[in-house]
Amino acid sequence: MPAATVKLTARNLGILKRINLKANNYIKPVSNFEHWGTTMDHWDYPVDGKGDCKVYALYKRKLLMEAGFPRQALLMTVVRDLDNEGHTILTVKTDKGDLVLDNLVNDIRPWNATGYYFLKRQSQQNPSIWVSVNQRGGRPNTPSNVANLID
Repeated sequence: MPAATVKLTARNLGILKRINLKANNYIKPVSNFEHWGTTMDHWDYPVDGKGDCKVYALYKRKLLMEAGFPRQALLMTVVRDLDNEGHTILTVKTDKGDLVLDNLVNDIRPWNATGYYFLKRQSQQNPSIWVSVNQRGGRPNTPSNVANLID
């Protein structure tokens, strides 16, 4: 499938914010071991309202697709967080740059305002292929008003 981006309008930013908050408030954070009794990765939806970062990201992608956002612009992304731990987030490709939906932060942030080290993410053309990124985002907690990106 061809790559796609989301036009960053006030309406679309509102949807991103609403879905990010909805998922962050709905899902109770638990580790795979607490949840499943194993340390193996589980990529699933929060059918019981619990899950780790992958569950948050998958649920956000599902809700955004249901809201009409193209799957090719909603990329599962693996990073090293501020504690150098592996972490999964959802990256949204927009016409104003990549935005991050993260279960650790309720704000929508540009990728380069996270302080994360980006390892890999899904290909826009084929969700079964992971593309290496290997790039550090900017300083964490850098004030960034995504609303300023809207025309």
